[in-house]
Amino acid sequence: MDSASVQEGAGRVLFLLVMVLIYDILLFFYHLAVNIYSPFNKKASKWIAGRKGIIDKLKKQISIGDEIIWFHCASLGEFEQGRPIIERIKADYPQYKILISFFSPSGYEVRKDYAFADYICYLPKDTGRNAREFIEVVSPKLVFFVKYEFWYHHLNAVRQKEIPLYCISAIFREDQVFFKWYGSFFVEVLKMFSHIYVQDEESKSKISELGVDAVSVAGDTRFDRVKANSQEVMDLPVLDHFKGDSKLLIAGSTWKEDEESLVRLINTSDLDLKYVIAPHEISQTNIKRLEDSLQVASVRYSEAKSQAMDKYKVLIIDNMGLLSSIYRYASIVYVGGAFGSGLHNILEPAVYGKPIIFGPDHKKFKEAGELISDGGAFSISNFDELKRKVRFLLADPYIIKIASEISKTYVNKNTGATDKILGSIPMFANPENRQ
Repeated sequence: MDSASVQEGAGRVLFLLVMVLIYDILLFFYHLAVNIYSPFNKKASKWIAGRKGIIDKLKKQISIGDEIIWFHCASLGEFEQGRPIIERIKADYPQYKILISFFSPSGYEVRKDYAFADYICYLPKDTGRNAREFIEVVSPKLVFFVKYEFWYHHLNAVRQKEIPLYCISAIFREDQVFFKWYGSFFVEVLKMFSHIYVQDEESKSKISELGVDAVSVAGDTRFDRVKANSQEVMDLPVLDHFKGDSKLLIAGSTWKEDEESLVRLINTSDLDLKYVIAPHEISQTNIKRLEDSLQVASVRYSEAKSQAMDKYKVLIIDNMGLLSSIYRYASIVYVGGAFGSGLHNILEPAVYGKPIIFGPDHKKFKEAGELISDGGAFSISNFDELKRKVRFLLADPYIIKIASEISKTYVNKNTGATDKILGSIPMFANPENRQ
């Protein structure tokens, strides 16, 4: 090895050491800020409390000889992307235990009792010591990080133990840190993965240009999840009676910004249409605010009686877990979040073949742009555009029919990521390993 190569190698090591130091300092201040904020914020408080004693709890729970596959999910959305892989492994390879870690309370609190996982916990704070202890206790046979979340110390601890490490349903865009002038450290983090499964060819091309070679296009596992959901829907007699023979607009996962236009549409339009609103926030205060804003008869789902729904124009969903089943009753769907907080899941209504409307902030959601281009979805920026789009869809049954077929076809043609991923991982590629 010549002196130039030695110098280059030494420079790279020094660079990584400096970047890790900066990374640790930034995380220290992040954790400090969360601690300061926690007395005033429930989510921050749960984030702190949930991480206390994680390692000791796992030591008591995990038995010697457990063969564990570890999945890490940032929050609920990433969990849903990992779910098809988890449930397939549980069905075909029951000899393995599943551990799921979450970064966010919004994921952990909702899925802490998930039946297909053997262990569920928060991800410990990303320090070298925490990561080494976590990996020592869990001793996973295989590790999956879902979509995002690239915690250096935990990934490095996995790599040091030479444990197969995969990233699934990843997507890469120009505005991400990897493509900034200061992003070379995070490119090195990507290279820690044994393989990265991305959603599309553009993502593969982008990180290949950065020198990340262990990458392939598998698609988005959420398509598999919503397809499975659509085959396990609940019968909802209240929805049957409420809809009757009427056209029905279902607005799911709405925020205040969405509801301002929706309520105005309900209060002022002469459309022959009934409405279901399923707010993202179902606290008593928020439900009451929504009820008070309506000038037509409304009823909460929890108080609705199947036999007496004719007099109501609006049904407000005030509980969790129904939305994916409710969407199938819709003539038109509005999905909330794209006026600032982030567009919610549009694949849930698309799988039933529904025309979908949402706000303007959807650039980070690949499926939104593709469905708009195909003609199954429509983006609006204000009340007037919402009103025009609803009238357009209701003007001719053929318009809804075409948009519906486009949405359903889009989901069907994009399923299969679960098979592609598991079929290429050595542990699962051999049918003899199934039990």
